Amino acid sequence: MNDFINRIKNNSNNAENNNSTIFKGNGVEKGIFSPVNGQLIGRINFADNKDYENILLTARSAFLVWRKIPAPKRGEIMRQFGEKLRFNKQELGNLVSYEMGKSVQEGLGEVQEMIDICEFATGLSRQLYGLQMHSERPNHRMIEQWHPLGVVGIISAFNFPVAVWAWNLSIALICGNVCIWKPSEKTPFTALACQLLLSEIIQANKLPEGISGLILGDQLIGEIMSKDSRIDLISATGSVNMGKKVAVNVASRLGKSLLELGGNNAIIITENATLNQAVPAILFGAVGTCGQRCTSTRRLIVQEKIYETLKIRLLKAYKQLRIGNPLNEKNHVGPLIDKEAVNAYLLAIREAENQGGKVIFGNEILDGPDHPGGLYVIPTLIEAKKDMEILKQETFAPILYLIKYVQISEAIEIQNAVPQGLSSAIFTNRLMESEFFLSTEGSDCGIANVNVGTSGAEIGGAFGGEKETGGGRESGSDSWKSYMRRQTCTINFGNDLPLAQGIKFDI
Repeated sequence: MNDFINRIKNNSNNAENNNSTIFKGNGVEKGIFSPVNGQLIGRINFADNKDYENILLTARSAFLVWRKIPAPKRGEIMRQFGEKLRFNKQELGNLVSYEMGKSVQEGLGEVQEMIDICEFATGLSRQLYGLQMHSERPNHRMIEQWHPLGVVGIISAFNFPVAVWAWNLSIALICGNVCIWKPSEKTPFTALACQLLLSEIIQANKLPEGISGLILGDQLIGEIMSKDSRIDLISATGSVNMGKKVAVNVASRLGKSLLELGGNNAIIITENATLNQAVPAILFGAVGTCGQRCTSTRRLIVQEKIYETLKIRLLKAYKQLRIGNPLNEKNHVGPLIDKEAVNAYLLAIREAENQGGKVIFGNEILDGPDHPGGLYVIPTLIEAKKDMEILKQETFAPILYLIKYVQISEAIEIQNAVPQGLSSAIFTNRLMESEFFLSTEGSDCGIANVNVGTSGAEIGGAFGGEKETGGGRESGSDSWKSYMRRQTCTINFGNDLPLAQGIKFDI
C-alpha cells in the first residue's frame, strides 16, 4: 500500500507536467492522518481561486469534444476504467480502509461497487432511450430525446470516499457530461488514487484531460461550486445542513441539484420474524463502517412479545464484536473518522440518558496499543422511549436505539416520525405485514426492504431518499435521467400546417 500511496504523491507533485487533471493546489497545506493509527498519510494543498478557474475552464472545453462521442464509445471508456479498478482493487481497497477507517472487507466492497457501476454504465450506454408519441395532427410525429447537461459537479462525503463518486461519474460520463469532483477533505488520497487511474485511461485513449477533474478543498470550494452557473448539475452527498446550503445556492441561480443527505434508518422486527435472519442484518447495519453510513441502522423497533428475547441475542452478539485495526480481517469494527465524531458519539449517549434512555451496552472509548488515537469506541445499545427527541437526530456513530411497539401500525408510525427518509426495513414472515409496510400507508423512505437490512444497497436500483434526505436518486434504474436534459420534438412531414387543439389561424 505504501508504494501505491507514493505513486499517488508523485503523480500529484508532477501534475503540471503530465497532462493530468489532478491539480496541485496553491492554497492552504493540510496534513492527512489515518484514523487507524494516527500516522501521517501525506500532505495536500487545497485549491485556490486560480486552480478552480483552471479546472472549470478545462472541463468546459472538454465537454465540447466529449458530448460528440457516441454513447457506446463512451461506454467503452467506462469498461476500461472498470478493468483498471479490478486490477488495482486490493491496493485501493486497503487505502480506503486505511484513510477512512472502515474494515478492509468493506473497503474492498466499495471498490467492487465502483467496478459494478462501470459495468452497469457500459450497458446503459446503449440504452439511453427516448419515446415516440402519436400526434393529434396529421402527418406529424412526436419524439422525446435526451441531451447531456454539461459540467456535473460532484461533492462527496468521507464515509464512502470513492463509491458515490463512481455512481455519479459513470452515469454522468455515459450521458455525455464531464465531471468535476470535490471529495471530502478528510479522505483526499483515495480521491487522488481514483483520479490517477481514470486519467491513465483518458490519456491512453487520447481524450481531453478535462473529462474528469479533481479539486481538493474544504466547504468553501463546495460553496463556490454550488453558486457557479457554469456548473450545470451539482450532485452533493453529505449532512442535511450541508445539503440545505447547497440547495439554496443552486436554487438561487435556478440550477439543478441532486441531493443525497442524512439518514435515520429503522428496522421493524415483528413477532413473525426469523431472528436468525434478523440479528446479522441488525448487527451489520448498526456497526458496519462504525455506524458512519447514511444507511446505518439507528433505530430498532421491536414487537413487545419478542423484545426481551431479541435484546438478549443482541447483547450476546455485541459482546462478540472484535474492535481494532480495520486492515486486520479478523476485526469487525474500526475507528471513527476523527475526534469530532467521537465527541458526537459521547454527546448523543448523554442526551439519550437525559431523555430517559438506558444504556445496556457500550458507551466507552477504547485505548492502548490495539486502539491508538482515541478514535475506537464500543458500539452502544440504548433502550429508548418512542417520544425521545434524540431519536429524530442522525448521529454518525455506532449507536442503536431499541424501542418497543404493540401494533404494526404503531411501528410504522414510529419509523416515519423522523425528518429523514432514506432506508427502512421490516423482518417478518407474514405477507400481510410486509405488504402493509410496502403500501402507501407504510414506509415513507426511498428504500424499503423486507427481510433485508437497511444497509448495503445494490447498484441496479435507484439509491436515494425522501424528506430531509433530499429526494435525489443515483446509481441504477432510470437515475440517468437526472444527468440529462429532456427535449420534446415535433416533426411535420406533410405539406400543410395544422395547429394543435384545432386552432384556426388563416391569413
